[in-house]
Amino acid sequence: MFVQALRHMGEEDLLFLNRMVVERLNLLAQARSTVQLAQFAEGDRVHFTTNDGAVKQATVVRLNKKTASLLTDDGQHWKVSSALLRKQVTA
Repeated sequence: MFVQALRHMGEEDLLFLNRMVVERLNLLAQARSTVQLAQFAEGDRVHFTTNDGAVKQATVVRLNKKTASLLTDDGQHWKVSSALLRKQVTA
């Protein structure tokens, strides 16, 4: 039924539908990011893997809208997606 409706839509209607779909996808991505960021707090010890495969240990300095600002143990500042962060396990 939906496929048939799409086939009969004009360009203007299809562009409108596209905008609505993109807005919805952005909203879902933002909600997912918010849930993932809620697992972390400022001061948490975390680790992540860089693009070149190095594992960095860091402290969460600030939680942003989509990322966490980190200070690594070697003094570097990083903004990392919460999906790439793992909490450090304390022994």
